[in-house]
Amino acid sequence: MSVTEQPQPAQGRPGTGPDEARQQLRDRISADSLTTRRDYLRIVATVSGGLAIGGVGVAAGILHRHGDSEDLPATRKVADELPPGQAVAFRYPGDEDRALAVRLADGTLVGYSAVCTHLACAVLWRQDRGSDGELYCPCHEGVFDARTGEVTAGPPPRPLPRIFLTEQGDGSVWAVATARSGEPAKDALCRQLGDSRPEMTQRLGCPGTARATENRRT
Repeated sequence: MSVTEQPQPAQGRPGTGPDEARQQLRDRISADSLTTRRDYLRIVATVSGGLAIGGVGVAAGILHRHGDSEDLPATRKVADELPPGQAVAFRYPGDEDRALAVRLADGTLVGYSAVCTHLACAVLWRQDRGSDGELYCPCHEGVFDARTGEVTAGPPPRPLPRIFLTEQGDGSVWAVATARSGEPAKDALCRQLGDSRPEMTQRLGCPGTARATENRRT
């Protein structure tokens, strides 16, 4: 013979009848459910608010972006070599700045910030997408053209900031300068080179170069 535990009747305040006890129990369950819903909504609101603030910060330029500095960043070695169809992740211009260098199938060497211009998630290179591959942000399905850095799909509002790369005679690849998102290469180099490399700014035809050269001669 087995003994089973019998369900206990709902208990109310002393002196209450069965109907009143059941009503009190329903009120208690409703209050608990309301508290749970309130806690859930509070959590959702906090997370959503944090994401919104982060998005506004990126859009308003509060958060750090590649190329913000007016100074020419230090040259940094990216790889000993970079064959066609391969990519390498590195840090530039600062130690906290994610970057990506890609050698396209035709040998073209390109470099970009690896921080998505939407909400600063990491950007990856997918080789199997078209002849040049694509730069892809998995957080919100953002896609950038691997040859130009321009947005081709998803929510990113701006192209990826460019990183200027150079290849030495021994095949090593170096990062030498950066550009702001959408900034033309000439403007970026003229802005960063300034008076530190007058011979290069003159070759580029940077504004004010002729005047600066004339001032030095006089």
